[in-house]
Amino acid sequence: MQSFKLGFIIFASTGLFFLGACSNQASDSSSNPSSPSTENTNKTEPAAKTETSAHGDSHGKNAQVVEVGKYHLELVPETEDGTTHLDLYLQTGDKHQAVPNAKVTADIQSPDGKQKTVPLTYDADGKHYAAKLDKGAAGQYQVKITANVGGEKVNGRFSFNQ
Repeated sequence: MQSFKLGFIIFASTGLFFLGACSNQASDSSSNPSSPSTENTNKTEPAAKTETSAHGDSHGKNAQVVEVGKYHLELVPETEDGTTHLDLYLQTGDKHQAVPNAKVTADIQSPDGKQKTVPLTYDADGKHYAAKLDKGAAGQYQVKITANVGGEKVNGRFSFNQ
């Protein structure tokens, strides 16, 4: 009888051990703290990629791409003369057609924790939205782009160094 109890205790302990290992694996794969978080009111979006888009139409070496449903968001931060120029290409469809009629804002958090909201205006010649940031604290800036396209909200998260 005592060997039965000992066997049961070993079996139950082993089961709990494997159950704990499985739950840790599941939580590790679902939340990766090193990847940028993404948020969207209507859609789930992948993290920003700092590479040429899948269609090979990246707009610069610093371009970051987020695909959100039928939308393609590409942020290109360029530092020039003490300011950072942000270009956002908001496109739709397989052929990445420009979306000129959106209301676009950037919520920017600087490395020192200060936050501000910057509106991006559409540049018809360049077929993109743009804004300029004055020189601020050195380090990594977190950017949340919010685009309202005909009542549909599309969000993307990016980062850049200044």
